[in-house]
Amino acid sequence: MRSVPVERIERKIYFIRDQKVMLDSDLAELYEVTTGNLNLAVRRNSGRFPEDFIFQLTAEEAEALILQFARSKPEGRGGRRTPPYAFTEHGVAMLSSVLNSERAAQMNIAIIRAFIKLREVLATHKDLARKIDDLEDKYQEHDHELKVVFDAIRKLISTPAPTKRRIGFAAGNS
Repeated sequence: MRSVPVERIERKIYFIRDQKVMLDSDLAELYEVTTGNLNLAVRRNSGRFPEDFIFQLTAEEAEALILQFARSKPEGRGGRRTPPYAFTEHGVAMLSSVLNSERAAQMNIAIIRAFIKLREVLATHKDLARKIDDLEDKYQEHDHELKVVFDAIRKLISTPAPTKRRIGFAAGNS
Protein backbone atom coordinates (compact mmCIF):
# COMPACT_ATOMS: atom_id res chain seq x y z
CA MET A 1 0.00 0.00 0.00
CA ARG A 2 1.39 3.39 -0.94
CA SER A 3 1.11 6.11 1.64
CA VAL A 4 -0.62 9.41 1.01
CA PRO A 5 1.07 12.63 2.15
CA VAL A 6 -0.82 14.26 5.01
CA GLU A 7 -0.83 17.56 3.06
CA ARG A 8 -2.88 15.89 0.32
CA ILE A 9 -5.42 14.77 2.90
CA GLU A 10 -5.49 18.19 4.59
CA ARG A 11 -6.39 19.82 1.25
CA LYS A 12 -9.47 17.61 1.14
CA ILE A 13 -10.83 18.80 4.50
CA TYR A 14 -13.40 21.56 4.08
CA PHE A 15 -15.35 23.79 6.46
CA ILE A 16 -19.04 23.34 5.71
CA ARG A 17 -21.83 24.29 8.12
CA ASP A 18 -19.18 25.26 10.66
CA GLN A 19 -17.74 21.73 10.67
CA LYS A 20 -14.57 20.15 9.33
CA VAL A 21 -15.69 17.56 6.79
CA MET A 22 -14.48 15.43 3.92
CA LEU A 23 -16.54 14.70 0.82
CA ASP A 24 -17.54 11.22 -0.26
CA SER A 25 -15.74 11.51 -3.61
CA ASP A 26 -12.47 12.54 -1.93
CA LEU A 27 -12.73 9.72 0.59
CA ALA A 28 -13.49 7.23 -2.17
CA GLU A 29 -10.38 8.37 -4.02
CA LEU A 30 -8.23 7.97 -0.90
CA TYR A 31 -9.72 4.54 -0.10
CA GLU A 32 -9.37 3.52 -3.75
CA VAL A 33 -13.03 2.60 -4.15
CA THR A 34 -15.74 4.17 -6.27
CA THR A 35 -17.90 6.89 -4.76
CA GLY A 36 -20.93 4.71 -5.49
CA ASN A 37 -19.48 1.77 -3.55
CA LEU A 38 -18.52 4.00 -0.63
CA ASN A 39 -22.03 5.46 -0.44
CA LEU A 40 -23.59 2.00 -0.85
CA ALA A 41 -21.59 0.72 2.14
CA VAL A 42 -22.80 3.72 4.15
CA ARG A 43 -26.46 3.14 3.15
CA ARG A 44 -26.18 -0.55 4.08
CA ASN A 45 -24.92 0.51 7.51
CA SER A 46 -27.01 3.66 7.94
CA GLY A 47 -27.46 3.02 11.67
CA ARG A 48 -23.74 3.69 12.16
CA PHE A 49 -23.95 7.14 10.57
CA PRO A 50 -26.16 9.52 12.55
CA GLU A 51 -26.68 13.12 11.38
CA ASP A 52 -23.64 14.38 13.28
CA PHE A 53 -21.43 11.89 11.37
CA ILE A 54 -22.67 12.50 7.82
CA PHE A 55 -24.94 14.91 5.95
CA GLN A 56 -25.77 15.53 2.33
CA LEU A 57 -24.92 18.93 0.91
CA THR A 58 -27.67 21.06 -0.53
CA ALA A 59 -27.49 21.82 -4.25
CA GLU A 60 -26.41 25.37 -3.37
CA GLU A 61 -23.60 24.15 -1.09
CA ALA A 62 -22.39 21.74 -3.77
CA GLU A 63 -22.41 24.51 -6.40
CA ALA A 64 -20.56 26.85 -4.03
CA LEU A 65 -17.89 24.17 -3.50
CA ILE A 66 -17.41 23.78 -7.22
CA LEU A 67 -17.02 27.54 -7.64
CA GLN A 68 -15.06 28.30 -4.46
CA PHE A 69 -12.49 25.53 -4.66
CA ALA A 70 -12.44 25.13 -8.44
CA ARG A 71 -13.60 21.55 -8.05
CA SER A 72 -14.57 20.07 -11.36
CA LYS A 73 -17.52 17.85 -11.97
CA PRO A 74 -16.41 14.25 -12.50
CA GLU A 75 -16.02 13.10 -16.09
CA GLY A 76 -18.68 11.05 -17.77
CA ARG A 77 -22.46 11.37 -17.92
CA GLY A 78 -22.30 15.09 -16.99
CA GLY A 79 -21.16 14.67 -13.41
CA ARG A 80 -23.05 13.66 -10.28
CA ARG A 81 -26.79 13.36 -10.17
CA THR A 82 -27.00 14.06 -6.45
CA PRO A 83 -25.12 16.43 -4.15
CA PRO A 84 -22.18 14.87 -2.32
CA TYR A 85 -22.20 13.58 1.22
CA ALA A 86 -19.97 15.25 3.81
CA PHE A 87 -18.41 13.14 6.54
CA THR A 88 -17.37 14.68 9.86
CA GLU A 89 -14.30 13.38 11.65
CA HIS A 90 -16.48 10.82 13.47
CA GLY A 91 -18.08 9.75 10.20
CA VAL A 92 -14.66 9.20 8.67
CA ALA A 93 -13.65 7.13 11.68
CA MET A 94 -16.79 4.99 11.27
CA LEU A 95 -16.00 4.36 7.59
CA SER A 96 -13.16 1.98 8.42
CA SER A 97 -15.62 -0.36 10.08
CA VAL A 98 -17.90 -0.53 7.03
CA LEU A 99 -15.15 -0.54 4.40
CA ASN A 100 -13.59 -3.68 5.77
CA SER A 101 -10.15 -3.50 4.12
CA GLU A 102 -6.56 -2.97 5.12
CA ARG A 103 -6.42 0.12 2.86
CA ALA A 104 -9.43 1.63 4.67
CA ALA A 105 -7.91 1.00 8.09
CA GLN A 106 -4.55 2.53 7.15
CA MET A 107 -6.15 5.47 5.36
CA ASN A 108 -8.39 6.17 8.35
CA ILE A 109 -5.33 6.48 10.57
CA ALA A 110 -3.80 9.00 8.15
CA ILE A 111 -7.06 10.97 7.87
CA ILE A 112 -7.62 11.11 11.63
CA ARG A 113 -4.04 12.36 12.04
CA ALA A 114 -4.77 15.09 9.47
CA PHE A 115 -7.89 16.13 11.41
CA ILE A 116 -5.83 16.24 14.63
CA LYS A 117 -3.11 18.34 12.99
CA LEU A 118 -5.73 20.74 11.62
CA ARG A 119 -7.32 21.02 15.07
CA GLU A 120 -3.90 21.86 16.58
CA VAL A 121 -3.24 24.51 13.93
CA LEU A 122 -6.64 26.08 14.52
CA ALA A 123 -6.08 26.08 18.28
CA THR A 124 -2.72 27.82 17.76
CA HIS A 125 -4.37 30.43 15.56
CA LYS A 126 -7.10 31.01 18.14
CA ASP A 127 -4.48 31.40 20.88
CA LEU A 128 -2.51 33.83 18.73
CA ALA A 129 -5.67 35.81 17.91
CA ARG A 130 -6.49 36.02 21.63
CA LYS A 131 -2.99 37.30 22.42
CA ILE A 132 -3.28 39.93 19.69
CA ASP A 133 -6.64 41.03 21.09
CA ASP A 134 -5.11 41.28 24.57
CA LEU A 135 -2.25 43.42 23.25
CA GLU A 136 -4.69 45.61 21.36
CA ASP A 137 -6.75 46.15 24.53
CA LYS A 138 -3.60 46.91 26.52
CA TYR A 139 -2.37 49.48 24.02
CA GLN A 140 -5.80 51.08 23.75
CA GLU A 141 -5.64 51.66 27.51
CA HIS A 142 -2.15 53.11 27.11
CA ASP A 143 -3.34 55.24 24.19
CA HIS A 144 -5.97 56.77 26.44
CA GLU A 145 -3.43 57.41 29.20
CA LEU A 146 -0.96 58.94 26.72
CA LYS A 147 -3.72 61.15 25.30
CA VAL A 148 -4.37 62.55 28.78
CA VAL A 149 -0.65 63.29 29.23
CA PHE A 150 -0.36 64.93 25.79
CA ASP A 151 -3.50 67.00 26.40
CA ALA A 152 -2.00 68.24 29.68
CA ILE A 153 1.27 69.13 27.91
CA ARG A 154 -0.61 70.95 25.14
CA LYS A 155 -2.56 72.88 27.75
CA LEU A 156 0.67 73.91 29.47
CA ILE A 157 2.23 74.96 26.17
CA SER A 158 -0.77 76.94 25.00
CA THR A 159 -1.24 78.79 28.30
CA PRO A 160 0.67 82.10 28.09
CA ALA A 161 3.38 82.48 30.67
CA PRO A 162 2.42 84.97 33.38
CA THR A 163 4.12 88.35 33.05
CA LYS A 164 6.67 88.83 35.75
CA ARG A 165 6.38 91.79 38.03
CA ARG A 166 9.63 93.45 38.73
CA ILE A 167 10.74 93.58 42.27
CA GLY A 168 12.48 96.62 43.59
CA PHE A 169 12.38 100.34 42.95
CA ALA A 170 11.94 101.83 39.63
CA ALA A 171 14.29 104.60 38.86
CA GLY A 172 12.13 107.14 37.49
CA ASN A 173 11.88 110.63 36.18
CA SER A 174 9.92 112.05 38.97
